[in-house]
Amino acid sequence: MAEFSWSSGLIGGILIGLSATLLLLANGRIAGISGIFNGAIFNLSGDAQWRWLFIGGLLIGTLIYEYGLATKPTPQGALAPISMIIGGLIVGFGTRMGNGCTSGHGVCGLGRLSQRSLAAVITFLATAFITVYIVRHVLMF
Repeated sequence: MAEFSWSSGLIGGILIGLSATLLLLANGRIAGISGIFNGAIFNLSGDAQWRWLFIGGLLIGTLIYEYGLATKPTPQGALAPISMIIGGLIVGFGTRMGNGCTSGHGVCGLGRLSQRSLAAVITFLATAFITVYIVRHVLMF
């Protein structure tokens, strides 16, 4: 398990909050990754350019951290790729059902004091707790 550093968590949180705030101020848009990705793929509103730039920034930022700033490589998960693909599809389905993802509801919605986002975040967390319990203690993975 990677060591926790409160300072890197604090800096990361500040950068996420600043990015979400800047996107809201500059574009009037919420930084919900599932909505940004969906809009980039289907381009229903004709504003795919900023969405692809945002996604590119996420990927480039990850590469800069992983290969330029991280003192240790990111630990690799033990799950089979097919399990991660199935899990990703289930999460994607859930974000469409919940009309948003953890970044949109958790970072942006709670920051705007949205009651709908609070209900969504509580649901996300409760589901995550139950899933971890079942996988780790019932199914014994």
